[in-house]
Amino acid sequence: MSIRKNQSRRLALTFGLLAALSAPMAGMAAEPVFITMGTGGMTGVYYPTGGAICRLVNQGRAEHGIRCSVESTGGSPHNIASLRRGELELGMVQSDVEYQAYQGTGPFAEQGPYQELRSVFALHGEALTIVARKEANIHSFEDLKGKKVNIGNPGSGHRETMDSLLQAYGWSHDDFGQVSELRPAEHSQALCNNRIDAFVYVVGHPNGSIREAASACEVNLVSISDAVVEKLVAEHSYYRPVTLAGGQYRGTEEEIHTFEVSANLVTHASVPEPVIYELTKAVFDHFEQFIRMHPSLTSLQPAQMIGVGLSAPLHPGASRYFREKGWLE
Repeated sequence: MSIRKNQSRRLALTFGLLAALSAPMAGMAAEPVFITMGTGGMTGVYYPTGGAICRLVNQGRAEHGIRCSVESTGGSPHNIASLRRGELELGMVQSDVEYQAYQGTGPFAEQGPYQELRSVFALHGEALTIVARKEANIHSFEDLKGKKVNIGNPGSGHRETMDSLLQAYGWSHDDFGQVSELRPAEHSQALCNNRIDAFVYVVGHPNGSIREAASACEVNLVSISDAVVEKLVAEHSYYRPVTLAGGQYRGTEEEIHTFEVSANLVTHASVPEPVIYELTKAVFDHFEQFIRMHPSLTSLQPAQMIGVGLSAPLHPGASRYFREKGWLE
């Protein structure tokens, strides 16, 4: 898509919104304004979470004229790239990927800082989760040495976070016996078919893909050492320690110590303020309904969604709503 086409899409969004907002005053039917949210794979948490947000937005479309749809994508880096090209209005991304994109570091160093990136709000935590086939005898991260491990597909948020963990351990891909780069939709079957011994997944819990693996074969989850977690958290503001409760999947009764990022909803600075305001209002005005829409959302609290893990400035539409509620000064 050319720059001119990208600009046209955003101009059309702006003028469409102005028409939609002015139509009721003129006694006319509002012209719909369409926004698209990039999420992740259908087996992950981003896709249903994005669907939940869009359902709440669409409940009020007769009043504000905004129609929201979700798109299944390759995940965080893909969503950042599509936002930057003007192909999406919104995207769900890991907090570490948001930080790297805004600062122009890591995988985004070549493109430079994405200074037009804006935060809307944070969502659920996403823990770096290592799922191993029980017969592979993997009980600690160190046991992965020499094993067949799926480290995540290139360009994915899973892969970026795993590479940060390897750096903290002083490891490289060569420390594994065999490296796979499968997508999340493929790793559960590969694990139970003995093609891999373990896979890494940065995801909210409970998760359908891990449940699929635990139902098809015997698995166990693997903890990260407390010292390494402390090192990562000290060096990177977008990481935080987390303990996963046992019993969320068949055969996994022990609690697991690891670290997590937050899943953040982001947008571009040029998306009109009223669009993001109405989206934010739709979620927080119907908050009890929202957190019942997916198990990963049940423990969310508004205070943590606007104060933790956001690495880019708030979009004016979101900050306007939060100020109206008295949550921001």
